[in-house]
Amino acid sequence: MENLSIHDPPPQPGAQLAGPMAQGLPRGAPPPQPQQLPPQMFTTAAQLLDLTDKKLLVWLRDGRKLNGVLRSWDQFANLVLQSTVERIFATTSDPSEPQPKGLYADQSHGIFLVRGENVLLLGEIDLDKDDDPPPGFEKAEFSVVEKLAKERKAAEKAKEKTKLKKLATLGFEGENLGEILL
Repeated sequence: MENLSIHDPPPQPGAQLAGPMAQGLPRGAPPPQPQQLPPQMFTTAAQLLDLTDKKLLVWLRDGRKLNGVLRSWDQFANLVLQSTVERIFATTSDPSEPQPKGLYADQSHGIFLVRGENVLLLGEIDLDKDDDPPPGFEKAEFSVVEKLAKERKAAEKAKEKTKLKKLATLGFEGENLGEILL
């Protein structure tokens, strides 16, 4: 085995290999090239290259759902969406039903900059089904749907708060107990 340092010049393409590396190669054969990783192995912002100039659904950490055309992105997966529309949902059916029913509304935002760390889910929208309303939902005014969604969220938060209080009386500590004042 050769003792090489960082100061040694790199091997020349036409130079003969010495030592055990040359034993398995026929004379005059090019040295083996490093293996390329398949494209699906990239887990960085470089994967966004295939989605550039396509219509996407972006689901954010705060629960917002944005539809827009991806125009630009950077190494931190910050996104620039054009023709962005925020879609909100308010379910009016029982949560135990298999097919939820309710209302939805869209609000146009135009150009939208999304910080990469706030993206939970990102996917391409099928343009053939883009104009179809979500199954079980009817389009309504944005202010009406927003009010219903906020009321439902407040009711769920109150229910969760009472559940955590009950658990606290039994000696269980949840990660969200810091918000509750007993």
